[in-house]
Amino acid sequence: MAQFEEVSQKSKLHPKPEGLTLQYGTAGFRTHAKHLDHIMFRMGLLATLRSKKTKSTIGVMVTASHNPEEDNGVKLIDPMGEMVTAMWEGYATQLANAEQDSLLKELKDIIEKEDINMSEPASVYVVGLPTDMTVQRLMNYYGLVTTPQLHYMVCCCNTHGCYGSPTVEGYYQKLSQAFLQLTQNALNRTDDQKRLLVDGANGIGALKMREMEPFLRSEMQVVLSNDGSSGKLNHMCGADYVKVQQKAPQGMNMGVGERCCSFDGDADRIVYYYTDSKGCFHLLDGDKIATLISTYLKELLTQAGLNLQIAVVQTAYANGSSTRYLEDVMKVTVCCTKTGVKHLHHAAQEYDIGVYFEANGHGTVLFSKAAQKQIQELVKDPNSNDERKRAVKLLESTINLINQTVGDAISDMLVIEAVLAIRGMSAQDWDAIYTDLPNRQLKVTVSDRRVIDTTDAERRAVSPEGLQDTIDSLVKKYKSARSFVRPSGTEDVVRVYAEADTQESADSLAHEVSLAVYRLAGGIGDEPKPLH
Repeated sequence: MAQFEEVSQKSKLHPKPEGLTLQYGTAGFRTHAKHLDHIMFRMGLLATLRSKKTKSTIGVMVTASHNPEEDNGVKLIDPMGEMVTAMWEGYATQLANAEQDSLLKELKDIIEKEDINMSEPASVYVVGLPTDMTVQRLMNYYGLVTTPQLHYMVCCCNTHGCYGSPTVEGYYQKLSQAFLQLTQNALNRTDDQKRLLVDGANGIGALKMREMEPFLRSEMQVVLSNDGSSGKLNHMCGADYVKVQQKAPQGMNMGVGERCCSFDGDADRIVYYYTDSKGCFHLLDGDKIATLISTYLKELLTQAGLNLQIAVVQTAYANGSSTRYLEDVMKVTVCCTKTGVKHLHHAAQEYDIGVYFEANGHGTVLFSKAAQKQIQELVKDPNSNDERKRAVKLLESTINLINQTVGDAISDMLVIEAVLAIRGMSAQDWDAIYTDLPNRQLKVTVSDRRVIDTTDAERRAVSPEGLQDTIDSLVKKYKSARSFVRPSGTEDVVRVYAEADTQESADSLAHEVSLAVYRLAGGIGDEPKPLH
């Protein structure tokens, strides 16, 4: 076939570096930009096949996300704006690692396995620059948008406008309209309460926030730093930097008690923070965000008289204090799943309303079709009393403000701002909902991470023999303590998490568990040293 011959010739212009092997993970392919030329070309081919298979528009996102500026990456987006299926992740890995002389065979194998009709037209939305005009002519080039905006547009396109207009302006209009409707319910907001310091991580989120500001009118006063006019992407700024370093980004002038937030480079993560009168830094991470949003939604469901099940999906890394608050105080169902956004997203789909946020600030809220239908029917019900009417209108506007396809820093920020305004809360009030248990994360280098096998959503080790018994006995030595270990998904290290009633105890427990891993799971290099 002539098209295969053309692919073969064009692919020679984008050769795979010798000896390079890459794995398609939750974030797609991610590595130094100089290694990605062949990947970009081949993912264009795979996106075209996925589009023909699903008879839908597929997204291709080129992004370094929260990584350093010299890195880059690419991932595919499925028809409803979700991450591509596990089977096609496998195809992506096969195609990426195929040698030049076996590339056509790999493509033909995928076509045969998936029974793809090659005469079907293909539609691909791409953000970033395709490596070759042969691939580009199959695509709708959208220039520069945030990762969540592309997810949103793919979903809009495949739902034929039911989810919204598949343009950046359509995104701004939908979200801003919902935000303005919500903030009408917040009485007597002062300019100080509308003011928010935003760290754009010198990424695309900063540019898009600038574009969105006019749509928000005077209901929000954004003070943008790290806006991309100078400084490097994610360098000493951004959500990941703030979360890991537990300090404010460079370039942000924070006043005492001022609400601040940071996006990551492609604007799919967000964390909040403030400093108190003593100059202490306080982080409001994904656990705090999930708690704020879920308690707000639970109260609205009660006021609306709706019997819908709301659940918060967490991973083993969620702080124990957040889990206890949600279960014991708010009586919200908490579900724990394996680390990784795709696991959280999938688990959240099992509930009427599923709230999920990783501690790093990546997350969103999913509403089932049945839940949305009940809410829409109640909006139209003429017999509702004023309290029910208000609550259900707030629920409707909140649904419109949330980007349900993926974690979205801009959407999540507007939801948080609306909730704080409606409830008349400051950042300090929000932080005081519960107090995080002190915790510590460490990693231990091992010869083969596969010797560690886990169960119970990665909270208990099945192998090597004796490791979990050792962890259990160490945990008993400390108050309000827990600890778990899990193998890294990308390197031969074992990640150790520990929390306890004091930072000293958490550090001590993390060190003792690290020693157990080193001794029982084939640690290499020097033995882990005490932190103090």
